[in-house]
Amino acid sequence: MATKRIYDVICVGRAAVDLYGQQVGSKLQDISTFAKYLGGSAGNIAYGCARLGLKSAMLTRVGDEQMGEFVRQVLAQAGVDVSHVMSDPERLTGLVLLSIKDKDTFPLLFYRHDCADMALSVEDFDEAFIASARALLITGTHLSTAHTYQVCLQAIRWAKANGTQVMLDIDYRPVLWGLTKLGEGENRFVSAATVTAHIQSVLSYCDLIVGTEEEICIAGGESDLTKSLQAIRTITDAVLVVKRGPLGCVVFTEAIPNDIEQGLCIKGVNVEVLNVLGAGDAFLSGFLRGQLQGESIEQCCRYANACGAIVVSRHGCAPAMPTAEELDYFLQSVERTENSRPAEDCQLDYLHRVTTRRTYYDEEICALALDHRRQFVAMAQEAGADLNQLPELKQLLVQAVARGAAGAELVRPATLLDSTYGQQALLQISGQDWWVARPVEQPGSRPLAFEQGNALLAQLQYWPLEHIVKCLVYYHPEDSPTLRLAQEQQLLSLYQVCQQTGHELLLEVIPPDFDAALKTVPLTLQRFYNLGIYPDWWKLPALSASSWQQVTTLITERAPHCRGIVVLGLEAPIAELLSGFAIAAQFSIVKGFAVGRSVFGQSCKQWLAGEITDNALIDTVAAQYQLLIHGWRKYRKSLNSVNSLCPGEPVDNTESTRVTDKTRRLA
Repeated sequence: MATKRIYDVICVGRAAVDLYGQQVGSKLQDISTFAKYLGGSAGNIAYGCARLGLKSAMLTRVGDEQMGEFVRQVLAQAGVDVSHVMSDPERLTGLVLLSIKDKDTFPLLFYRHDCADMALSVEDFDEAFIASARALLITGTHLSTAHTYQVCLQAIRWAKANGTQVMLDIDYRPVLWGLTKLGEGENRFVSAATVTAHIQSVLSYCDLIVGTEEEICIAGGESDLTKSLQAIRTITDAVLVVKRGPLGCVVFTEAIPNDIEQGLCIKGVNVEVLNVLGAGDAFLSGFLRGQLQGESIEQCCRYANACGAIVVSRHGCAPAMPTAEELDYFLQSVERTENSRPAEDCQLDYLHRVTTRRTYYDEEICALALDHRRQFVAMAQEAGADLNQLPELKQLLVQAVARGAAGAELVRPATLLDSTYGQQALLQISGQDWWVARPVEQPGSRPLAFEQGNALLAQLQYWPLEHIVKCLVYYHPEDSPTLRLAQEQQLLSLYQVCQQTGHELLLEVIPPDFDAALKTVPLTLQRFYNLGIYPDWWKLPALSASSWQQVTTLITERAPHCRGIVVLGLEAPIAELLSGFAIAAQFSIVKGFAVGRSVFGQSCKQWLAGEITDNALIDTVAAQYQLLIHGWRKYRKSLNSVNSLCPGEPVDNTESTRVTDKTRRLA
């Protein structure tokens, strides 16, 4: 069948949900909170391959319910093709509960009775799909029942008929073969002749077979590793890869010697182990990165060993998988130091966070900033209105954002919104694919203080991951040492908490002596980078062309994974904002704006005073918001049309308009 090779690998097997105990050291029965991750060996490998740049596809079933949608969503976000992740209306997605007791003990429970992925059918795919991949990966659990065995056999036959490589991850879990009590999911080996015969029936089809020492023994049917390898070799000419944990791996491409150390032995990376679960899936993902890109077996093994070493140092399986950039950095680090402590490598942590973020953001972020608190209180008091009206007002403003965004055909509505008066509005737009940033700073604080004191971690754990953490700091690089160090320590704490929780961070920087200090903004960003603070977003005042150029150069060199910058407004008149946009839009690092009172200030005062209706408020604010969006796009279009310039180079050196009323700017 002449079919174009669309995929590098199709993975067949388990795709489930892992609930990982968060209290490391506790017995499973004593765990109080769990983290939810993608799970299942085949799902993890498809995910790991995608993170490493391969085009992987998943062939499985999930329940037609929320956890099934979670599995599909997580795979797709990593770049896995999910066109053949089928929904089963009669079965639930598989589930695993597990904990980390110590480096050798990982109690786990499989909830897989009649689960969706074990109902995979030959009707869920066809020969053309299998033929569209360079490789087909079968995982061993799907050989454990007569039904899934026949499904895998059909996929294998179609693969062989079309020149698609067949790979087997032995993936032996005795409990999933019905060989142990249900509570013994941690057990990795039980000898069983029936299992051996079942696995051996597919070995002759395979081009690559990968397993731990115990898995090789169950496949070979011998208690001795060498004899098992030799038994497997009588059945198949496949490349045999034995995973040996911290020792690395050994590969056999031809006859099996009497001493396995005579095979191709590639040394592993010695790291401190937190959690070995998922390390084998990471190993195979790394191996396939090299193998499917035509690299030497030695390099395949280096990738594999490094991936396994990274994952054993982290909590979870799929989310711990490295990206290609992260893996390459780790290998270079190991070569330099001949040892590695990935759990303590700040650069590795940074790369993991920024290279695994969701990539759906657009170049254009046009946000209406509604996160003010003191200013709304002041407007209410001035109008003699009840503060209890403020939550309703913010809900109306969010409607204005939605209407303005729709009218301007924004791909994604964007807003900054607080939980003090905007909690109900936040609940309404969460999960609706908005760009949302939420403040954590205590309004007007200098030195910087947080609304929830120092309980940041506890606070952010309850935020949706889609919400960006926004923090405003009034900062000047020549502040007194006491003030500067106090602020920097707070920002470092915030950054580290965001690293832990996985939330993106937006830093808003306003110089306290505004006009005199605008030129110090590039120095402030440089200072923060020197401290090891790498925000995902910056929110900055309108700057001169020369200052924007300095900022662009700095971010390009120091933080190339930065999402970008949005320009703040500080209640400047619309005409003045547009003047600032004319310069900012010339720099590709600036993605748009986050402006508030300039758009809604007057209308909100009228609404609080009872002078205009709800609909009038929404209409007026939406119209002003659209005016800014169109203004931004007008100047951005001029950048996009200037093809002769380097990225970030200004069209001219016009200085941005200054506002002399510092009090109004900082209010």
